[in-house]
Amino acid sequence: MLARTWLPMALATVCALSMAMALGGSSAPPDDLRAIDGDWIYVEDRTEGRALEELGPPMASSFSMRVEDGAVILNGHGSGHKDVRVALDGSVTERPDEDRIARYTGGWKVVDGHGGAFEYEVAFERPAGNTGSGIRMIRRTFRPTPEGLVVSVAVNPPDDSVSTALYRHAKDIPMPTPAKATANDLSWLAGAWIGTRSSGSSIEERWSPPLGGAMLSVSRTVNTSGKMVAFEYLRVVERDGGLVYVAQPGGKTATEFVLTELTPTRAVFDNPRHDYPKRIVYELSADGGLSATTGFLIGGTPRRFEFKRESK
Repeated sequence: MLARTWLPMALATVCALSMAMALGGSSAPPDDLRAIDGDWIYVEDRTEGRALEELGPPMASSFSMRVEDGAVILNGHGSGHKDVRVALDGSVTERPDEDRIARYTGGWKVVDGHGGAFEYEVAFERPAGNTGSGIRMIRRTFRPTPEGLVVSVAVNPPDDSVSTALYRHAKDIPMPTPAKATANDLSWLAGAWIGTRSSGSSIEERWSPPLGGAMLSVSRTVNTSGKMVAFEYLRVVERDGGLVYVAQPGGKTATEFVLTELTPTRAVFDNPRHDYPKRIVYELSADGGLSATTGFLIGGTPRRFEFKRESK
């Protein structure tokens, strides 16, 4: 029992010391460290050799870091905990995480002799015989650059994959040029559309005809037991010579997407400042069906929903 208790503590201590040595015991100049502070939105995948459908964020589509005296507070970094405090001196922060213990160590380091980066490791300890997902450690590096925050994520370093992506503050992400259109250009979207998810639940969108420079819709998802499990308020409104798609899942805060492409049977709405989705596409098929696709601006595996017009 004493041996089993002592070993994890010893390993955690070694891990912390190794991390501190690797970071050279350095402390970041305040201005450099402050550059990682704030809310960050995924912009693009920069991992070399990755196929188009494999492109995507190496961690959450959005996350935040808050710089405090001697520590960085993580939020949205994949843990079940909203806030995790990572000390800059390499000491260990231990948090229970579902069926395992997560141990965080981190600090500031110099990168290639130019500038610096905040880096932390999270090591996972599971009960004997529980291998879980096979992830033993994750190392995340956050490097401020003139174009944004370059994030690198290594899983089980140095053996497994490394992914790299660019993140920016929302205000620093340019919005697309709107396409010229009126609500009447989307009259083909009007009607009641019914579809079925892969889970067997039904989903519907009921769009009003264009009137007064707008189209309104309500979406509803009902599971196989006949219970409504989700709803959404939607609208398309004319603004500054173009169209804006406004979505309110569950009636919550509205998110706007700008119309960027339009044909007689296809409409594309984009918002690169949103975490996910960044793009919503509606398209009529040759047989009169409707598809709604959500995803990133480039790459990834979009989510596609197929609808048929409701029979009268």
